[in-house]
Amino acid sequence: MTLAGKIALVAGATRGAGRGIAVELGAAGATVYVTGRSTRQRQSEYERPETIEDTADLVSHAGGTGIAVPTDHLVSDQVRALVDRIRAEQGRLDILVNDIWGGEKLFEWNKSVWEHGLENGLRLLRLGIDTHLITAHFALPLMIENAGGLMVEVTDGTADYNADHYRLSPFYDLVKTAVTRMAWAHAKDLEKYGATAVSLTPGWLRSEMMLEHYGVAEENWRDATEEVPHFVISETPRFVGRAVAALAADPERARWNGQSLSSGDLAKVYGFTDLDGSRPDAWRYIAEVTEAGKPADATGYR
Repeated sequence: MTLAGKIALVAGATRGAGRGIAVELGAAGATVYVTGRSTRQRQSEYERPETIEDTADLVSHAGGTGIAVPTDHLVSDQVRALVDRIRAEQGRLDILVNDIWGGEKLFEWNKSVWEHGLENGLRLLRLGIDTHLITAHFALPLMIENAGGLMVEVTDGTADYNADHYRLSPFYDLVKTAVTRMAWAHAKDLEKYGATAVSLTPGWLRSEMMLEHYGVAEENWRDATEEVPHFVISETPRFVGRAVAALAADPERARWNGQSLSSGDLAKVYGFTDLDGSRPDAWRYIAEVTEAGKPADATGYR
């Protein structure tokens, strides 16, 4: 699998899934523009150590070319300038990944709309929906200049799962279902240009923030299963990254146009694995083990 010569933009690549996707696109040989608000000079409100420069370095170390561009995707002028730069430097855009989020400290678990902080909730909508639309508005005209482009909208949960599961609060629920619908709508517009749009969800992601929350590192992540047994089905951000790389390298990717996909399901089709050689199938596990009230056991699910 090679993406040599391909130009990608991973919007929201500071950490988590965005970083994993950027690195795997780089490992396949792509030139990857990585964006976010956390840089070596300035932190976002997350106040975390990860930066887009670090992500770009990881992309280059993996075998690609990483280019960090500080961007607030709520600011139209910054997104326009970003796409203008890609056009000037590369003349094309083959892969657009919308992984912009930034809402981890804003959503309030299991609170109704009247209980949830209104300011936090509305900010959540702006960060999770407006950013994706603004980025698509400016980036897709460049992508469709050449047939075969791929757009990936990253969300949390498959369309089937989210259709009958209430996701934490009306604000969070709306964001995560809206992104899936957004990908479906983009697919309708893009297919006439020979481009493909999908929504994609990882499973239970072992992001930097999740590992820190459980007081473990990637090297000893299984220690967290003593406190949270079902964490046994978790996956690294590189797993969903390999899903995006496999889609981008598939000459028949148009068969997925408009669909809601997961890292676990795509691993069955394309044969890629997580870093440990396993294929975690988190959404099937959640339905058949977690929600069925069975003891934590990933046998047959990874």
